[in-house]
Amino acid sequence: MLAVTLALIGFFAFVMLRMSQPAMGVLFADLSSQDVSAILKDLDARGVKYELRGDGQTILAPRADVPRLRLDLAGKGIPSGGGVGYEIFDKGDAFSSTSFVQNINHLRALEGELSRTIRSIGRVQAARVHLVIPERRLFERDREPPRASIALKLAGDLDAAQVRAVRHLVASAVDGLKPERVSIVDERGRLLADGAQGEQGLAGVGLDERQGAIERRIKSQVEDIVASIVGPGRARVQVSASLDSNRIESRSETFDPESKVIRSSQNRNETSTTNEAREGVTVGNELPGAQQPNQAQQGVQKDATNKNEEVVNYEISRTTRTEVLEGGRVRKLSVAVLVDGTYARGQGAEASYQPRTQEELERIGQLVRTAIGFDRQRGDQVEVVNLRFAEGPQAQADLVEQSLMQQLLSFTKEDMVRFAEIGVISLLILIVLMVVVRPLLKQVLAPERDFRAIPTFMRNGVIVTTAEQGTGDPANLPAVAGGSAGDGGDGDVAAPSERMLAIAQVKGQLKAQSVEKIGAMVAQNPADSVAVLRGWIHEKAPA
Repeated sequence: MLAVTLALIGFFAFVMLRMSQPAMGVLFADLSSQDVSAILKDLDARGVKYELRGDGQTILAPRADVPRLRLDLAGKGIPSGGGVGYEIFDKGDAFSSTSFVQNINHLRALEGELSRTIRSIGRVQAARVHLVIPERRLFERDREPPRASIALKLAGDLDAAQVRAVRHLVASAVDGLKPERVSIVDERGRLLADGAQGEQGLAGVGLDERQGAIERRIKSQVEDIVASIVGPGRARVQVSASLDSNRIESRSETFDPESKVIRSSQNRNETSTTNEAREGVTVGNELPGAQQPNQAQQGVQKDATNKNEEVVNYEISRTTRTEVLEGGRVRKLSVAVLVDGTYARGQGAEASYQPRTQEELERIGQLVRTAIGFDRQRGDQVEVVNLRFAEGPQAQADLVEQSLMQQLLSFTKEDMVRFAEIGVISLLILIVLMVVVRPLLKQVLAPERDFRAIPTFMRNGVIVTTAEQGTGDPANLPAVAGGSAGDGGDGDVAAPSERMLAIAQVKGQLKAQSVEKIGAMVAQNPADSVAVLRGWIHEKAPA
């Protein structure tokens, strides 16, 4: 019992010390060895208790001090994330460094800063960036474009939009880098973005993303409008969108003959006159210095011609139209809507199912067609079906403002764990008190049996006692000593010496009587007596 008591005391001392320690919270997790060393050195200088978990990559500190410690360490640039940023130029002598070392430091700083920026994105726990920036060549035809590779450690999965954002983020930070030349992989080796693919591969990825976005948008719209009728969670919607990936460019010209506009006009007037000569041509007339005959002598006008010409150019109105249809147009939409029926609670506890009417389904279908922009010529399909769901409707609890008592009784998970620990410790303490301490105290404080306190009486000169007797009648007490009647009357108390002598005589007489009775019982029942003795022999001794 002493060993059990000491073990229990040690256990409760350990539990009390454990509970008296402050609750620990995560200060930082997934740290590099350099960051862990810097943080532990700072905590030791402050005298703050801490714990290491997860192979030394997670540091725990008192939960009440976690916000203050994070702010203080952030002011010192800790943790640095295991990478080197532009602070690399704060160290070293720039005059003694060569241009090669400066270029390498610039590349390391750029990679470190990009890694820190990518880690600020949600679901990204760690990031490493590798940049390949070729040297600048003299001629443009000899230059090679830069490339980048990114390795991510994720807490979940990144969607296509987030992957595209990371690619554009890195491409915008490096001169001459294009997003399609950035490759991204995760810690499981999955290729999130292929930097070796061309524009066609990017167009295919964009088309898939557009199809998924259209399906999600239409599904959300249909679910909202149907849930307002049948109730939340009582409808299932599936949307399938077929997109056209062909890029079409068309040009057309249209002439309107009814619309005429004078573009240019030209007028031409021409007049000609013909004369008839009376005298012939002679040599004298042709000689130089010869006198020319006058008009009257030359001849007489025979005829005259007058010509007027006008040219008018008209412009007919012309319409030139150029259309470019990019890929990603919706070719066809198919929407399937499954709605549950109604439930009416009768006299019993179980609710009865009732299907919806055809008129109600038609109205729901008409609302869905209007919401998705239904086009029959395009071949769109909308199907609304009423079937009973496998799970029954869940009762929606009314949101009631909590009272003061409810706010006091609204415990968090940590409070419940704390109360459970206190309850278990209290139960263990109660068990120890009832099972161990109480019997010990009862045994220590129990009074020893003293035959000196046994009352004795004098009856007809004989000292009698009530010890070991079932009745308190002095008339039935056995005589244990002789005496005369003159020694005292009934009820007289004997002297102390006589009392002790009477007690000794009573004990001896009782023991003799008990031995005689036991012998008689053994003689009368020998088989039972042997069985009792065997039971005593095999019975374990009390502790």
